[in-house]
Amino acid sequence: MELGNYFKILSRHKLTLIIIPLITIIITYFLVRHQPDIYTSEAQIATGIVDKSQQALSNNNNEAQQESQIAQNFDNLIEIMRSKKMLNQVSYQLMIHDLTSNEPFRKPSKLFTTMDGAARAHALAAYKDFYVKHKELSLYNQDQAGLHNLLTSMKYDDESLLKTLSIYRAQSSDFIDVDFSTDDSELAAFVVNTLTQEFITYYNTTIKENQHRAIGFLGNLLQSKRDTLNAKIIELRNYKIKNRILSLPEQSRALYSQLADFETHLEQAQREAIANQAAIKNIDDHFNPKDRKYFENAMVPVNQSIVNLTDQLKDLNQKYIQSDFNPAYKSRIDSLQQAINEKIMQSSDKYITSPLANQQALVTQRLSLQIAYELAKNGIGSIQNELKRLNTELDGIVPHEAVVQQDESNVDVAQKEFLEILNKYNQTSLDSNYIGQLKQVETAMPGIAEPSKKMLLVILSGIIMFVFCIIVFFFIYFFDTTIKTPGELANATGMPVLGYLNLLSNSGIDLRQLWTGPNTDHEIRQFRNLMQSIRYEVDTDLDHHKILLINSLVDGEGKTFLATNLAYAYSLVNKKVLLIDGNFHSPGITKSVKSNAYIEDYFNGSTTDLEAQAGNKITVLSNKGGDVSLFEVSNEENITSKLNELKADFDVIIIETSALNTLNKSKEWNTFADKIMTVFESDKKISNSQHADIKYLKSLDEKFIGWVLNVVHKFNPEEKEAVK
Repeated sequence: MELGNYFKILSRHKLTLIIIPLITIIITYFLVRHQPDIYTSEAQIATGIVDKSQQALSNNNNEAQQESQIAQNFDNLIEIMRSKKMLNQVSYQLMIHDLTSNEPFRKPSKLFTTMDGAARAHALAAYKDFYVKHKELSLYNQDQAGLHNLLTSMKYDDESLLKTLSIYRAQSSDFIDVDFSTDDSELAAFVVNTLTQEFITYYNTTIKENQHRAIGFLGNLLQSKRDTLNAKIIELRNYKIKNRILSLPEQSRALYSQLADFETHLEQAQREAIANQAAIKNIDDHFNPKDRKYFENAMVPVNQSIVNLTDQLKDLNQKYIQSDFNPAYKSRIDSLQQAINEKIMQSSDKYITSPLANQQALVTQRLSLQIAYELAKNGIGSIQNELKRLNTELDGIVPHEAVVQQDESNVDVAQKEFLEILNKYNQTSLDSNYIGQLKQVETAMPGIAEPSKKMLLVILSGIIMFVFCIIVFFFIYFFDTTIKTPGELANATGMPVLGYLNLLSNSGIDLRQLWTGPNTDHEIRQFRNLMQSIRYEVDTDLDHHKILLINSLVDGEGKTFLATNLAYAYSLVNKKVLLIDGNFHSPGITKSVKSNAYIEDYFNGSTTDLEAQAGNKITVLSNKGGDVSLFEVSNEENITSKLNELKADFDVIIIETSALNTLNKSKEWNTFADKIMTVFESDKKISNSQHADIKYLKSLDEKFIGWVLNVVHKFNPEEKEAVK
């Protein structure tokens, strides 16, 4: 599919491309010539969402807001302004103005003019009531439905206002612009200012009401949280007083410290006891029983004194442990220890050893170790008792610790909740005293009429219609599968195209005049050139053969016209031509030439001599019709014999047969043809049923020499190359 064909379609329909847009322009002009002028008014609202200077007392920190959140806030404000609730307030104000003013904004509608004085008074009172109460008209109520119809008739309803109302954020600024366009400048300014003021009043009032309700709610909640906190604090205080608790963490730390200290002393005392016991046993191993008995008897007075001092040291050591190792007891213990050591040294001054053995030093050492061992054992018992007492005290603290921790946790949670509610209460109280952020910074004024768009609409209508026609023709071209050029025929069938014949505008054509008369008409000259080109191609393919069969896929493709003109073309090159009308179904050649020689008679032997027409160069064999087939006229052997006789008498034999859709009536002739040529009319599609006939032609191999495209519309002769 070539784009050049598309431009050819446009060229053929150039008048359509001119007339239709021109008609559209004329219609548009008459439609818009009485269109009123348009006036636009604009107002601007500062929101305070982005501007930090308006957030000094507010907790809305712009830096913490994401761009998406800011955009959402603007969208919410814009949707509130566009809501039916806001637009109803404007509609009521417009109707109140027109009902009370001698100069209404718009020409009263038919419904408006039909109202009498009572109806007007009722409508005015109703609109004022609905305006004050911010109520919406109910279409289920007959009276309110009538008021709504009145609004609609004046085009003051919300849907009519929204058609030319534009509300948008000015780029990424802090401002919202409100535009309204109408045919009256005063009306445009009134709508914009009224909508802006109604929106600001509604929004600020709503915010204040919400803040006051929030303050009341937070105040009650704050008192409840304060009472809860006080109750938790009192409960914790009473429990500590009842159980004599000053500070459980300090008490616990003191007990753990004492336990660690006593465990250290216990470990030290146990090590000393074990060491002393082992040393005593080692000394005892150096004495025999007699020596030990002698030593013990000799040391009785000294030992008695040492025992008494040791008992005092044990009592004092126990008090020292029970006092958590008070340093005051330490000095007294050291004094008793010194006294014991003196007694031991006093005993060593006496001669108490046996003459046989001098072991005085061992005896003294054993006595010291024995005293140290007794003290260590006594200290272990005292330390263990103190450890038991401390663990008992610690076990008594643990239940109190759990209760106190739970109560302190409850107090902490209640305090946090109280402080959080207090912060919200303080901030809400601050916001409630802060002036509303929304304010109108630019008031709408009656403006001048905008430049007229009438001429622009007229021009656009013509351009749009012209483009629409171009698109329509493109769709026609794109989805058009008809064959228009030899190249398209060759591509569609996959078989060669011998040539094409142009369309002759004159329906009444004299073939004799066409081929023998002067060539003054361009179409005639082109047709003859194309016909001679086809004759040359056919003559080349025939070579030494003589019988050429011309058929088509369906009737009416131009077989008769082609066959007759091909015969004339051959006659001009001094060829003796026999033209046979083999189309029993529709004998076109017979009707146009009216020859007296019939093929039925020739095949049956009734006629033997054929008389030549057209200067003895063209001879025509007609048929008698009757819708018969060739083999019904004669048998194959006889037909072959007769055609061979004709080959001897003529240079070229051209046979026109019926269309291939007549089945055997056309195909029976193919048996006797040397070459076959098929005619196809341009601007026609190849149907699904015709694909089988094309496949049959392909099966004929070299016998089929190609197509001839007939009735072509203004095709460029240079484009016919490479179609074979």
